[in-house]
Amino acid sequence: MSAEAAARPGAGRGQLAWLAALYAVQGLPYGFQASALSVQLRERGVSLEAIGLSGVLAAPWLLKALWAPLVDHHRGGPLGARRSWIVPMQLGLALTMIAAGLLPEGGDVHPLLGCVLLMNFFAATMDIAVDGLAVDLLKAQQLGLGNSIQVVGYKLGMLTGGGLLVWATGHLGWGPLFFVMAGLTLAAAGLTLAMREPGTPRQPATPEPAARPPLAEVARRQWASLARPGALPLVMLITTYKLGEALIDPMFGPMLVDRGIDRASLGLWVGTYGMATSILGSVVGGLLGARIPLVRALVVAGALRAVPMLLAVLIAFELAPVALAPLAIAAEHFFAGMLTTSMFAFMMARVDRTIGASHYTLLATLEVLGKTPPSLLSGVLAGALGYGPAFSIGLIAAALWPLAAGPLSRRAPPAE
Repeated sequence: MSAEAAARPGAGRGQLAWLAALYAVQGLPYGFQASALSVQLRERGVSLEAIGLSGVLAAPWLLKALWAPLVDHHRGGPLGARRSWIVPMQLGLALTMIAAGLLPEGGDVHPLLGCVLLMNFFAATMDIAVDGLAVDLLKAQQLGLGNSIQVVGYKLGMLTGGGLLVWATGHLGWGPLFFVMAGLTLAAAGLTLAMREPGTPRQPATPEPAARPPLAEVARRQWASLARPGALPLVMLITTYKLGEALIDPMFGPMLVDRGIDRASLGLWVGTYGMATSILGSVVGGLLGARIPLVRALVVAGALRAVPMLLAVLIAFELAPVALAPLAIAAEHFFAGMLTTSMFAFMMARVDRTIGASHYTLLATLEVLGKTPPSLLSGVLAGALGYGPAFSIGLIAAALWPLAAGPLSRRAPPAE
């Protein structure tokens, strides 16, 4: 780490709470799409095939690396480099939510789908700036805690947008769901206006950050980061750490359905036990990363994650009773939460801070791209081989990853 980075004061408690609120707001639209949109579309008579294709509305989260250099390039006057993007995106997100709430519940679904696409665009673009803000604020010893806040905040936003508020629609209808989400987003915008980031006029004692390079230079450095010495081990580390989960998790629920488990029980096990233990694991992962080197945290969390996967394999082969499924789900989500937080902290420790938003966004996009293909292939494998053999492949991938994590991480390039 440079002397300039070491001299930064780091994030205070208020700034950490601000980051938590920002990440929670970003989770609202994705939680709605992941859990509630399919329900609303089905209520309107949309076919299952079309509902499945609605996943394309999340495309901004996969494509955001393309416009991330704009966020590092543009510096916005008195609001600061990051808030000049965060506040407009929050306002656009809130207005789109209000527009969605005003749509008639039984009308054409296309305006609703357009609103969801816009929500994802505003949230994904805000995420670029918020990640850049986190890179600017967090010192090395704060990366574990900071990324715990990131993951937990986002999951709480998803839980709110796709769980609690959807439950409330049974009493209030769909319109108020969007209005409440808009209110939460506007509250976060008010908090953002009240906060200050390094380099803004109201913090004259804070050293001015280094000037951002021109847009073309930002884009060049963003993509040139993939050609740096050690970049390939870093990419391999990021793109493979979820391989085992992606092969097992999508098919674990269908396997339990085939074993006669009812939908209500699955909702309780996955939606409640799984989400709660995932959040707890993310907190523990942040504490772990603050106390031991991040490389060691990755290896420990990755090794522990493989243990409940072994239980899932035994259940799939009917060598363990299906009554142990809640334990497997809770334990796997807990250790996966630990690993996710450790990985995000490790990624943030490896970014070029002069283009922090762009570089971290690129790494985060690689993380998503790494787990998407195996997730899509999980059904093909389970259908061709059966649940047991398919899950065994996932277990092997999960067990091998910690063995490779140490050597790969040591070859990964350090932060600039």
